[in-house]
Amino acid sequence: MKKINSRQLVICIQNEDYPASLEKRKIYESIPDPDAAKYNQIRVIDESGEDYLYPEEYFIPVTLPKNVEEAVIKAA
Repeated sequence: MKKINSRQLVICIQNEDYPASLEKRKIYESIPDPDAAKYNQIRVIDESGEDYLYPEEYFIPVTLPKNVEEAVIKAA
C-alpha cells in the first residue's frame, strides 16, 4: 500500500458494529499502528475525525495514482 506522510488509504467494506462511525464503500485514512496490527486491528480516522481501532477485515487497502491520493488526503 502506498504511504503519504505515513498514512495509508483504505476502503471500508463492513461496518455492522460501527454504523455511526464508518460508511461502507468510503475511503478512509489509516495510521500505521504496529501494536494494533498484532491484534488484527487497524487505526482509522473515522467520521468523528478522530483515529480509533477497528477490525482490519473491515477494510481493504486502496492504491490510487499519486496525485489522486494526495488530493484525497488533502481534502480530508
